[in-house]
Amino acid sequence: MFKQRNQQTQRKPLTGIRLRSYAFALLTKREYSKGELIEKLCLYAENPDEVRTLVEELSENSYQSDQRVAEAMLSSQLRKGKGPNRIKLALKTKQLDTELIQDDLSDIDWAEQAYRLKVKKFGFEVEKEPKLKAKQIRFLQYRGFEMEAIMKAVNRMADEE
Repeated sequence: MFKQRNQQTQRKPLTGIRLRSYAFALLTKREYSKGELIEKLCLYAENPDEVRTLVEELSENSYQSDQRVAEAMLSSQLRKGKGPNRIKLALKTKQLDTELIQDDLSDIDWAEQAYRLKVKKFGFEVEKEPKLKAKQIRFLQYRGFEMEAIMKAVNRMADEE
């Protein structure tokens, strides 16, 4: 039984039109970076060079765009309350270059982002007890904020807005 099922699931490697169709099917579901798309297609393709050529063509015709993927990732990570370090790590896992959104990253007020996150999690009060202050600092560090932004956020009074 298992041997028969295994033989049924093994398909011929994709080439030509079938490979192109599969690439378009993937891209209609969500955005992929070049690296991700190449990896995904290579799982089913016969020739890795054909995959690279196809992905380059898709990129040139704007069906695939690393810039779009990076911008979507940035906005998604910001909504989740992530800091610059976590965002850069997420870009790296998607095989994207940080340079794609460097201007956007530098335009963001990270101290303000950290403060909003701190208020959401811990409230407006500036913590005096070292143990509780350290807890806030660790939380913001885990979220990927730089120490300078963290200290501004943790020590900021509610009326300093």
